[in-house]
Amino acid sequence: MSSTLPDPIEVEGVVHSIVFHNEENGYTIMQVDTPSTGTISVLGSLPAVVEGEQIKAFGHWKNDKRFGKQFLADRIQAIAPNTNRGIERFLASGLIDGIGKAYAKRIVDQFGKDTFRVIEEESQRLQEVSGIGKGRRLKIKDSWNRQKSVRDIMIFLHENGLSTARALRLFKSYGAEAVNVLRSDPYRLAREMPGVGFKTADDIATKMGQAADAPRRIEAGITYVLEQAEQQGHCGLPKEDLIKTATDTLGAPVELVEAALSRLILDTRLVADPDLVFPSELFAAEEAVANSIRELAGQPTSLPEVDPEAAITWFERHHQLRLGEEQAAAVIEATRHRFFVITGGPGVGKTTILNAVLQILIAKKVQPVLCAPTGRAAHRLSESTGLEASTIHRTLEYQPEVGFARNGKKPLEGDYFVIDEASMIDIRLMASLMEAIPPNGNVLLVGDVDQLPSVGPGNVLRDIIDSGAIPVSRLTKIYRQAASSRIITAAHDINEGKRPPLENIADSDFFFLERNGPEAIAETLEHLVKKRIPEGFQLDPRDDIQILTPMNKQSLGTKELNARLQSHLNPPGDFKLEIDRFNTTFRVGDKVIQTRNNYEKEIFNGDIGHIAEITTEPTSIFVSFEGHPRVEYEPGELDELQLAYAITIHKSQGSEFPAVVIPLASQHFVMLQRNLLYTAITRGKRLVILVGEKQALDIAVRNRESSKRWTGLKGRLV
Repeated sequence: MSSTLPDPIEVEGVVHSIVFHNEENGYTIMQVDTPSTGTISVLGSLPAVVEGEQIKAFGHWKNDKRFGKQFLADRIQAIAPNTNRGIERFLASGLIDGIGKAYAKRIVDQFGKDTFRVIEEESQRLQEVSGIGKGRRLKIKDSWNRQKSVRDIMIFLHENGLSTARALRLFKSYGAEAVNVLRSDPYRLAREMPGVGFKTADDIATKMGQAADAPRRIEAGITYVLEQAEQQGHCGLPKEDLIKTATDTLGAPVELVEAALSRLILDTRLVADPDLVFPSELFAAEEAVANSIRELAGQPTSLPEVDPEAAITWFERHHQLRLGEEQAAAVIEATRHRFFVITGGPGVGKTTILNAVLQILIAKKVQPVLCAPTGRAAHRLSESTGLEASTIHRTLEYQPEVGFARNGKKPLEGDYFVIDEASMIDIRLMASLMEAIPPNGNVLLVGDVDQLPSVGPGNVLRDIIDSGAIPVSRLTKIYRQAASSRIITAAHDINEGKRPPLENIADSDFFFLERNGPEAIAETLEHLVKKRIPEGFQLDPRDDIQILTPMNKQSLGTKELNARLQSHLNPPGDFKLEIDRFNTTFRVGDKVIQTRNNYEKEIFNGDIGHIAEITTEPTSIFVSFEGHPRVEYEPGELDELQLAYAITIHKSQGSEFPAVVIPLASQHFVMLQRNLLYTAITRGKRLVILVGEKQALDIAVRNRESSKRWTGLKGRLV
């Protein structure tokens, strides 16, 4: 099933009425009078819209079961009305301060189609209209100028290919100076506006006559290359690689790129240290983390002394279990060091060790603080320890527009700071966390260093461990109960570069179903989720089974699989409300995932829920998440949600699911990596099924090099 839309079509008409308009993001539902098809419903984004305004919309038609035929606009262009009636309705809309319905009629009766030119160029003539004096005239002119600046920006940006949403953000950032800012330096867009990249800014610059060898363009191109590298997890790049990539990207001579790079380093926008080039912000973050860790690790622990034999015996007696030699050693070492790391794969007893450490220290009146990078990981940490745990952002008291309230000036309160799922922490977050650790604090990082590294830049946990400068307990022994799980043994096999046994055994928790070709794999995934797993394992197809795929695109990516699974697991119904946005249909009952941190809603990237309700007056979607049963999303906010019958393996970090199904195909070649497959398998609690090609499995098991990241933290710690 393909979600590809037809080529966009164009409709033009006059705004008859506005059904809904969100001032924050511009999302609009309006009735538009068109010459060919009469009055139609148009849904899309505009920063400001008024009745009587003429618009040109580009998009496609959709038949809505409840509201009938609607035009979904990818882009809407506002055009000033050119008839007396249209001009009067435009002025009477309340958009221009000082003009209501009565004055709108008087002004148009006086000036007709020349009204806009008079207001723009000869505003003093407005005083010819009965009732308009100097004060009202100045009020009208000032308001007109403000509105015109928005519209000038929109026209300018539409002509240069920018979307309405980005145009709106640009105006909010720069105000009336937005067009001048762009004309003087279009690359500010790429530097200062999230979501706008170098290529968009470069296209605008080219259309405005910017020379291909302009120094500003070369500098922006170098910065762009480093930004692209950051999106791949790198903190910096080797100087030679940076120069070559920038040269190829810009189509510029090497000597121009080298000169621009020298200027950027001289201006301290970039830092060369010694073989890598870093953006100054990431260089500073690495320096701060290294300095904080070295300072802590160089001091004796501030924890009370623990008698090894007495402490281990006390814990074992209270829990009626016996710690292994490796586990007991890790427990004692974790109480002796100011900064300590525990790492290991599934089944090696990390949770048992952590519980032992915490209970021994709590018995000695130590105050622990527990946190993890994501909400789901924090919830799991709380469940496994019986203690309160929060996200790192919440622990640091993050506030939108302000940042972290906890920092060096206002440190955290507590004695022993446990950070779980530490492989997920990027260098920026680690810098903020370490800054907020109090002078007497002790830090324990717990995580699986062989899982995927953070989505953000850096490889914090691995760099700390590989530096050799920090005491580490690396757990390798799989304990008896865990060893009976083929999920765990398969994960360890893959982590060691070995193909796990693929014969399928009854009553196992790990299976491999060989299928060749994307369609055969997709059909099997569909059958497993819809019928075989629910019937064989008594698991709910929506809430208990999670497909984890390496990519978003292609036929076995999240987009296509979600469309396919939605049609089978949550098909349309006569009384089932739905809403279309961003080329996705959302229905009541759909499984969805939050795709970015939203601190106002307290919903975070990777949180999974389901659509509990869709309302139409006003239009909203209400999503039920764990701990948040009714979170509202307006139509313009739906870019934060995606269907979640299938999600990427990266999005699954820090989560666990009763059953995990993983497609493996050669079409995923660029993403077939050992740590990716290892991470996916370790997300399953009761059942893991691989579906696909043995060749793709073997590629993933062998491929270890692609996960290398360019960072400097390891060297700074040494």
